[in-house]
Amino acid sequence: MKKCLSSNPVNTTLEVIGGKWKPLILWLLSEKTLRFGELNKELPGVTQKMLTQQLRELEHDRLIERKVYPVVPPKVEYNITNYGKTLQPLLKSMAKWGEIHKATQL
Repeated sequence: MKKCLSSNPVNTTLEVIGGKWKPLILWLLSEKTLRFGELNKELPGVTQKMLTQQLRELEHDRLIERKVYPVVPPKVEYNITNYGKTLQPLLKSMAKWGEIHKATQL
């Protein structure tokens, strides 16, 4: 008998950080605070619309925070929250697995 996917903890994790861009955004922000333009440069192929959407979802899930400075032109910075940092072991494991997999494909 199969369990309902909605109650599966792996599915829950994928609902929060799944997709092409969210893990990469979290990985970049785990290293340092970045502005929107810097994130955009670090993620070749992402559209501004998709990056904005992914950042909003990560912010909604309390994994990153957005700080707006009251200056002209507007300055916005993103950084990982303490809650978001709890994903670092998972991201590091994914990175390690990716290195091993890439080496086996040569």
